[in-house]
Amino acid sequence: MIANGVTEVGCLAHARRKFFDLHAANQSQIAEFALQQFGRVYEIEREVKELSADQRQATRQQQTKPLLDALHQWMLLQRQKVPEGSASAKALDYSLRRWEALTRFADDGQLPVDNNWIENQIRPIAIGRNNWLFAGSLRAGQRAAAVMSLIQSARMNGHDPYAYLRDVMARLPMQRASQIGELLPFRWHPV
Repeated sequence: MIANGVTEVGCLAHARRKFFDLHAANQSQIAEFALQQFGRVYEIEREVKELSADQRQATRQQQTKPLLDALHQWMLLQRQKVPEGSASAKALDYSLRRWEALTRFADDGQLPVDNNWIENQIRPIAIGRNNWLFAGSLRAGQRAAAVMSLIQSARMNGHDPYAYLRDVMARLPMQRASQIGELLPFRWHPV
């Protein structure tokens, strides 16, 4: 799918999670088989992780794509057998409705198998967004946002946020106003 010129990429881990929850709840044989197939896909991904994008794409085409095609056919068949509204139907429907996006990685060696990495990166922001609702005032929320921006910028520039903030706070009182930009995370060098 393409929305506003951006190709939608699904998260295979989310689809897997639906079957994991189903298996945990009632030891479903459908869920068990699906989990085994997802496990095989992730095993291939571990093997190709360090390869170039072209090599990863070639391996995905040879190994992953046939596995995913077979899994898709199996899911379609299973979906016809399970009752509407059942937990199994919901797990299958989740994957089937998103199949194109979930499997897009198999055609592009540059795409990750899932988006867990980026979700982990934005989780603090999403949690903070809820917390900022209770910052006390608009100015307090703006200050919290500024501090979070500094912390994330320090991380993105490879700095330990605590060491960065500790050093900047110690240097700030004696830093010339015209040279304050030297303390920004992308210019900062520890003394």
